Amino acid sequence: MKRPLNLLFALTSQSPSRQNKRSSFHTKAYFIQQLQNCNDFISATLAHSNVLKSGFLNDTFTTNHLINCYVRLQEIEDAHQLFNEMPEPNVVSWTSLMAGYVNAGEPKIALWLFGKMPWSSVVPNDFTFATLINACSVLADLEVGRRVHTHVEILGFQSSLVVCSSLVDMYGKCNDVDEARRVFDLMSYRNVVSWTSMITAYAQNAQGHDALQIFREFSGLMLDRPNHFMLASVISACASLGRLVSGKVTHGAVIRGGHDSNDVVASALVDMYAKCGSIRYSDKVFRRISNPSVISYTSMIVGAAKYGLGRLSLNLFKEMSDRRIAPNDVTFLGVLHACSHSGLVGEGLGQLKSMYVKYGIMPDARHYTCVVDMLGRTGCLDKAFQLAKSIQVESNEGALLWGTLLSASKVHGRVDVAVEASKRLIESNQQVAGAFVTLSNVYAFAGEWENVHSLRSEMKRTGVHKEPGCSWVEIKDSAYVFYAGDVASCPQGSEVASLLRELEERMKERGYVGGSVGLVFVDVEEEAKEQIVGLHSERLALAFGLINIPKGMTIRVMKNLRMCRDCHEAFKLISDIVERDFVVRDVNRFHHFKNGSCSCRDFW
Repeated sequence: MKRPLNLLFALTSQSPSRQNKRSSFHTKAYFIQQLQNCNDFISATLAHSNVLKSGFLNDTFTTNHLINCYVRLQEIEDAHQLFNEMPEPNVVSWTSLMAGYVNAGEPKIALWLFGKMPWSSVVPNDFTFATLINACSVLADLEVGRRVHTHVEILGFQSSLVVCSSLVDMYGKCNDVDEARRVFDLMSYRNVVSWTSMITAYAQNAQGHDALQIFREFSGLMLDRPNHFMLASVISACASLGRLVSGKVTHGAVIRGGHDSNDVVASALVDMYAKCGSIRYSDKVFRRISNPSVISYTSMIVGAAKYGLGRLSLNLFKEMSDRRIAPNDVTFLGVLHACSHSGLVGEGLGQLKSMYVKYGIMPDARHYTCVVDMLGRTGCLDKAFQLAKSIQVESNEGALLWGTLLSASKVHGRVDVAVEASKRLIESNQQVAGAFVTLSNVYAFAGEWENVHSLRSEMKRTGVHKEPGCSWVEIKDSAYVFYAGDVASCPQGSEVASLLRELEERMKERGYVGGSVGLVFVDVEEEAKEQIVGLHSERLALAFGLINIPKGMTIRVMKNLRMCRDCHEAFKLISDIVERDFVVRDVNRFHHFKNGSCSCRDFW
């Protein structure tokens, strides 16, 4: 059998069909094969010339392959021009062009094209609707997504697997998890893609428990093996919950499925181990990645930053630069966060400057918030305050910015800055309860009790309530949750309370004084203060862990709020008394307690 003609010969020949002695069918198949094998723009244009000279450009089937070729190479303008020149584009032509615009980051044009479709005689198919729904997912446009869903119902595509899987994904990305679950439950048949979409919807909307439950259902049915997208979502759910045991089990599934070399999965594992308080495992997974990408490096940099390992983060960033891997805006968030949590102000300011000068990345409000945090932590409140006032931010970004400054002003006792930061938060209706409580604590530290009473009265009048402290520990793939002051409903409550009393006495023998001022304990007797602090959720979780987790194993506690200084001091002492390691993940960072000290070096 003769070898196919090369592109240059095919271009200059007058009649490829006559030269090759092929039938029209074989010539068409040959050109389609050429188009499928094109991997650059030059070869695509040469193939286009071949199709034109052979007279097949009026053949819809061949032209659709040419459109797909341009779309695959992200030459969307050429694809659109070719589409406009088609005498009779069919549903594949329309759908291919729409998909091209979605992939090119222009989903609105895809929706616009669909609006033009009724003027032709072409009826959309299930792949057309899947493409449209994907466009709504990219835009996170719930209103348009619902309208497309209505069209799906009217035209009878509600039983299509590809359409329903896309709807589940779209509703998840638009934060309507209930509707995603409704579509999922109504599906008569589900494949690994639909299960993955539902798991991802839960994982991306902070419903990790539901994500893990769906994964367990999928695994129990044994219908198919999980793919790397599903496993990455499950790992992310474990990370958000701090479920190390579940994360390790999923890691086992990754290895069995041969997905451990996948960059997305490996990066998710690095992130999961870091967020579950095992930075050593994060580093092990990271070092096994043969060609780490910017995603892998960023995950490791952020993980080290949360541990206060600023130098490690900076070394990783240098290693990444030496390998000519370009950082992105999230990488710099990790680097600045590392500098902030390690007191590396000079390095942090240098990295901020290099973002645009060296890498062409314009810093945004998130990066400046990290700098405000960095300056505030090191006591440069005036500089931090001036920077915060100069930043133009949206309301949600402003909440993080002013909340950061408020926390710093509390640590350093700056009532003036705290008042202004609280005012900004309350006026924007963001983090109102946190603003009231933190400002109250600042006033208490400063001894301004009249202002404390006034704030507490205002909170009662407006019905503002502080978010309750909540901590949890994981034992044998089960999570045990504890709430501040609630000994009665916590597991093994009497044993937990007894152990805490015993530890309190042993700490006092070492000079510990519990119940510091500034925790909204206005007019509370000293003994009562000690009792309240002693029943903070992280202490209840720790006591439960000490009772139930064998000696030699690290106790990992997760908390929804910032760890208070009293509990921080207590955990240091207890780690020395019982000769055990504790890792606490609070809302800001990790604390690794060992031999009477903490990895944060009391800088958090």
